[in-house]
Amino acid sequence: MDRNPAPTAVIADDERLMREQIIGRLREAWPELVIVGEAANGREAVALVRSQEPDIVFLDIRMPEMTGVEAAKALAGQCHVVFVTAYDQYAVEAFDQGAVDYLLKPADPERLKVAVERLKARLGKQPDDMEALLDKLSQRLGGGSGAVEARPREYLRWIQASVGNNIRMIPTSEVLFFRAEDKYTRVQTEGYEALIRKPIKELVDELDPEEFWQIHRAILVRVTAITEVSRDFRGQQIVALRGSPEKLEVSRSYNHLFKHM
Repeated sequence: MDRNPAPTAVIADDERLMREQIIGRLREAWPELVIVGEAANGREAVALVRSQEPDIVFLDIRMPEMTGVEAAKALAGQCHVVFVTAYDQYAVEAFDQGAVDYLLKPADPERLKVAVERLKARLGKQPDDMEALLDKLSQRLGGGSGAVEARPREYLRWIQASVGNNIRMIPTSEVLFFRAEDKYTRVQTEGYEALIRKPIKELVDELDPEEFWQIHRAILVRVTAITEVSRDFRGQQIVALRGSPEKLEVSRSYNHLFKHM
């Protein structure tokens, strides 16, 4: 008879879809793991861990009210921690020499398996001392009391979009263009299209301007996907893209982007 209780975990992320994705992949990689609670911010995570006493907590680094780093400080020594983060090189570098593990969003199944094996090896042991790592993360993420390091702005790296009746996580690196259509914005990749409710004007602020150019008030296009710019019978600039038969019109306000024509 196996007297060892099943390992338990709390998942903390302010995005419901990300929590669901991590839980789904954990079920595949570690079926014995029991998820005893989900939290949408750091304060909820701290309260859940203190009440449920899980073996592990998966903490999104950037959450409202209390960040994952602040939550980890409050929970020091109470359970093993795995940080979850969008691609944030400055944060990831802080883990290089640390014993605490991390996952990049969206969680890659192979990388998650590695984290699971490390966690299994740590179960039954005292959680690692994270004080030095958390101080470093606080400074790098601008959440500490010390001097804040300057760091480059982070841009959107993936999109949560509707594809039929499903929600898909689409890396922005796969997007050819965004186009406003009625109440939605179409997300076009080489293989399929999806819909989001975020308007173009918000995407302009969130996407890397070196990666995506706005060529029309309703269109953002991946610069590296542009294969040709021609003119139609009206003299209007028309953009052709690799991986799409669609031709996109450049409005006169953005003609300067292709000023050598």
